[in-house]
Amino acid sequence: MSDGTGTATGTGAAGTDRRVRVVLVDDHRMFRTGVQAEIGRTEITGVEVVGEAADVDQAVTVITATRPEVVLLDVHLPGGGGVEVLRRCAGLMAAADPVRFLALSVSDAAEDVIGVIRGGARGYVTKTITGTDLVDSIFRVQEGDAVFSPRLAGFVLDAFASTDAPPVDEDMDRLTQREREVLRLIARGYAYKEIAKQLYISVKTVESHVSAVLRKLQLSNRHELTRWATARRLV
Repeated sequence: MSDGTGTATGTGAAGTDRRVRVVLVDDHRMFRTGVQAEIGRTEITGVEVVGEAADVDQAVTVITATRPEVVLLDVHLPGGGGVEVLRRCAGLMAAADPVRFLALSVSDAAEDVIGVIRGGARGYVTKTITGTDLVDSIFRVQEGDAVFSPRLAGFVLDAFASTDAPPVDEDMDRLTQREREVLRLIARGYAYKEIAKQLYISVKTVESHVSAVLRKLQLSNRHELTRWATARRLV
């Protein structure tokens, strides 16, 4: 199912000379393998995957070494997340031949979208995107366009139209990005198994994140957690 990043112009380079060098950054190896299989057929798509990384340090090392034209960047990564990768690659984004970043994430949270765009990413699409649309988005980002799923574009427009700084939420600041993601899915009524499948993590890891969230927010159960999230419009 496509999340609608715009009208596709084809699967990339079939019948053309277009080429783009890409690095995949995601902490789930199976997901990287799937993306590689979907878009990495260079003779058909024009996309050449020149490197992969599973955490922030690996990402910075691989991106610096390969100097791709586009990086597909997950938002939630060990070592500080996608925002940290962007911060450490700021010089590459400002170079004469810039490295451009396209966020590709399971998260559709406004705070995640706005965070990576403010960090310098050129676009944000979710993992429901089709291979055809993803290839098209990569080429558009390579050419300097900004690419968003329609609903996510609204978050960015709203954020940058406002001149007011967002209020500081000290409780939210205690949570890691992954904990926030689990919190949001719990509040939406997802079962632990569904969250594990959605985030490509184990049920035990979900349970650990929920326990950490409850402890940090001083809540007793998922019902209190849902009320807390709803009050902050996180659902």
